[in-house]
Amino acid sequence: MKLVLKGHDERYTVEQSLMNLFPGELPVYAPMEPREDGAVLSCREAGDRLTASAELTLGGRTVSRTCETVLSGSDFDREGQRRHAIGACFYRAALEFLPSPPPWGMLTGVRPDKPAAWAVMAGKTRAEARRMLEETYFVSPSRAELAAETGAVAAEAAKGLEPRDIAVYIGIPFCPTRCAYCSFVSQSVEKSFPLIAPYVDALIREIRTGGELVRRQGLRVRALYMGGGTPTTLSAEQLDRVLSAFEASFDTAPCGEITVEAGRPDTITAERLAVLRDHGVTRVSVNPQTMEDRVLRAIGRGHTAGDIARAMELTAEYGFPHVNMDLIAGLPEDTPEGFRRSLDQCLAYGTDNITVHTLALKKGSRILTEGLAIPAPEAVAEMLDYAGSALRAAGHRPYYLYRQKYMSGSFENIGWCRPGAACLYNIYIMSELCSILSFGAGGSTKMVEPGTNHIERAFNVKYPKEYTERPEKCLANQRLFAAFYQKFLPT
Repeated sequence: MKLVLKGHDERYTVEQSLMNLFPGELPVYAPMEPREDGAVLSCREAGDRLTASAELTLGGRTVSRTCETVLSGSDFDREGQRRHAIGACFYRAALEFLPSPPPWGMLTGVRPDKPAAWAVMAGKTRAEARRMLEETYFVSPSRAELAAETGAVAAEAAKGLEPRDIAVYIGIPFCPTRCAYCSFVSQSVEKSFPLIAPYVDALIREIRTGGELVRRQGLRVRALYMGGGTPTTLSAEQLDRVLSAFEASFDTAPCGEITVEAGRPDTITAERLAVLRDHGVTRVSVNPQTMEDRVLRAIGRGHTAGDIARAMELTAEYGFPHVNMDLIAGLPEDTPEGFRRSLDQCLAYGTDNITVHTLALKKGSRILTEGLAIPAPEAVAEMLDYAGSALRAAGHRPYYLYRQKYMSGSFENIGWCRPGAACLYNIYIMSELCSILSFGAGGSTKMVEPGTNHIERAFNVKYPKEYTERPEKCLANQRLFAAFYQKFLPT
């Protein structure tokens, strides 16, 4: 779609809105001829008064919308108000051409409940936060209620954090095979087995230097999350080495939860589970994604639903306090009936955490490169509607949510749990409540200035081989982390 910006250069806002409103359209910045398809997005400021407008032409029909606002606060605040006004005009004009409003209104970010969380933290009630989402961001009533619910959970979690509290992430970028929907930087074991041992050695070195940094800065680790990839792709001995390195490098007394993604049932063994139990892991995640064998075959999983059942039985023998299971709505070959059977089976296991993802069509995934057929958005909506009602009936409540680009039906991912079973790490990272110090290839360290929306990031190198060969990049990121805390929370 042709885009013309007048009086501003808010390209990111406009492009994210375009992606949200007209999926598949690419931005083209070029002059428009009269009656030509495209959008003219204007912004004019006179003192503190801002007037934004959008003129959208499609199929020879033109719709215009205008928004006026008074700018206030800091430069950062004013920039946010400017972006909102431009996005709101574009959204309101686009509604005239859409068959139905997007469920998340004009919100385009990964964390649509963050405005609700901040509103509750500022003293608003859940009902007031819900109304704000509906009136300010045009979110549908059902999604606004959902975001207000998870936002209130985040606000409650924030009360338990001190300024020097952080969480730690350890990334294991290896899997038994690569799933059709995956675009993560992960290596399938059959192609990369020789990389694992040097990777573990490099990871342990990074954990040790990170522990020294945390001690010097007087920081306190509240949660550890080991994800991937599939961490249980590592051998029992390698898992023991990594977790031992964490325990030796950090004060684990304040760390109230340790989550490890056991992930693929074909990696779950008694030896690995014994290591996790012996290191005090409080939450394991067994992620079938589906309990339908034909869907498992379609996505390239090397196991069956029967293997998942055996993995769950084995996991139960080790008595972990919390067990999570992941499902994905919208996988190739799946149907609403098949998804219902999968969810019902997960509930039958009695697990106290279930995460329901919506399929995201990621560049580089086999679903896109091979053109695999996927359920229509209406079918995905039926799956998600069933999940919400069935999980609530089983005593689960939503406690965190997030969105991704190119999600089927423009829906969301939701973590559900029974009372007392929430994973704090998920809340911390999705609501950006505290810093996350990340270790491993592809790790993203997030530095959060306590009590603000000021966030900085530092990224490790992506690929395992490069990670083992460039330890200086990890050390540079740790220096950035230390400098951040010296600036905002000097010792």
